[in-house]
Amino acid sequence: MESMKQKLVGIVGAKNVLDSQEILESFSKDQSFAVPMMPLLVVKPENAAQVQELVKWANETKTPLVPVSSGAPHFKGDTVPSVPESVIVDLSGMNKIISINRQQRMVVIEPGVTYEQLQPALAKEGMTLSTSLRPKANKSVVTSVLEVEPRLNCLHQFNYTEPIRCTEVTYGDGNQIFTGEAGNGAKDLEKQWEQEKWQVHSNGPQMVDMLRVVIQAQGSMGIVTWASFKCELLPTIKKMYIVPAKKSTDLEDFAYKVIWSRFGDKLYMMNRAYLANLLGESSDKIADLKEELPNWVAAVGISGDIMLPEMKVSGQEKDIAEIAKLAGLKFLSAIPGATGEEVLSKSINPSGEKYWKQTKKGAFQDIFFITTLDKTSKFIDAMYELAIEAGYPTEDIGIYIQPQHMGTSVHLEFNLPYDPDNTKEVKKVKGLYEKASREMSKLGGYYARPYDIWAGIQLNKDAQSYEILKKMKNIFDPNNIMNTGKLTLK
Repeated sequence: MESMKQKLVGIVGAKNVLDSQEILESFSKDQSFAVPMMPLLVVKPENAAQVQELVKWANETKTPLVPVSSGAPHFKGDTVPSVPESVIVDLSGMNKIISINRQQRMVVIEPGVTYEQLQPALAKEGMTLSTSLRPKANKSVVTSVLEVEPRLNCLHQFNYTEPIRCTEVTYGDGNQIFTGEAGNGAKDLEKQWEQEKWQVHSNGPQMVDMLRVVIQAQGSMGIVTWASFKCELLPTIKKMYIVPAKKSTDLEDFAYKVIWSRFGDKLYMMNRAYLANLLGESSDKIADLKEELPNWVAAVGISGDIMLPEMKVSGQEKDIAEIAKLAGLKFLSAIPGATGEEVLSKSINPSGEKYWKQTKKGAFQDIFFITTLDKTSKFIDAMYELAIEAGYPTEDIGIYIQPQHMGTSVHLEFNLPYDPDNTKEVKKVKGLYEKASREMSKLGGYYARPYDIWAGIQLNKDAQSYEILKKMKNIFDPNNIMNTGKLTLK
């Protein structure tokens, strides 16, 4: 143990090798139902060279590594070691914004950069980056996009990996490469910029898309040490409208028509419990909002940047209002309990010190997967039936429907708040989570982000894909040292 520690000190420095009981315990578990496992050490590399040396050392010693970029708390089990004597690679200190290019609308950042850090820096250059719904303030931007958390700008998301383009990756075998167009030139960003290469295109090196190896892999294939992202122009006008409805199915025709027309830049749907949790700053406020808000809402964002913004927004307001009218719905700037401006602010800005989903009861469990909009109602009905069977209050279930990839599919999410200090409630939610996860898969839900028990559920459905995954793992991580135990059958 001591010799191992000294070797790591030689790689990252004494101050960056941590072994206090408090720190180790903080990484041994998270807010999910993942089985706790104490890591051996925590190391904090400061640059890509140190990361590569760590991976080479891990291969020599057969030591499992668990990459972590976002700050605590964590909620999905992907940062909890699955095997004993793992070493946590804490990348949060690698938080440099390497480059912002306004002309190309590109930004290059390290994995420790958070939304709270990045968005103000981009705003100074008249740009912004699409986000997931109200992310944690200390959420790693790189991790968020690598894990394909659903973006709010679904109508302009041309593929699931948007807005990431190129990366620097150290794979599990210790090899370090640039992916995308960055891999078709000098392995030096400064030299590439001198040649007017801006890391814009994601395909490469050559015709191979190496980025796909690390996408949604939970750090089980390699460690990304920088990534480039395509930014958006910062809107000069931002508006959010709300379309209330009694049932989720009442919103389907409206949503499909907005998607087909490509009007607006944001579109998502949620039930009153989810919206109340999003807006409420306390459990009492959430309870009050649930009394006021409609059963379901669709939120539609419209923005204009520098090219005739008033004309664009005005025209789209009229067109979307007409689509709502034809669907028998109302296109409103405010509803009882909320204004469009409040919904927009809560949606796009990072959560406060306490993550917003913890506000209602202190803890929560999410179940989310990919499906299509027309199938969401059958999952919702099934979830309510399972909750009644488990004795969980259906009125507490938050539901979020986020179209993805220009509306070709949707992220369907069920949010289950619970009191972590109530043993019976914890047991009830854990049982509901496990049973509902399996039932949703049987109904056709696709766990594209297979955390915890979802890995086994999803991989058991496709033996051929699992065999390919194992072959890829053997190629890029032959000694199985990257987040060992993740993305495997259980």
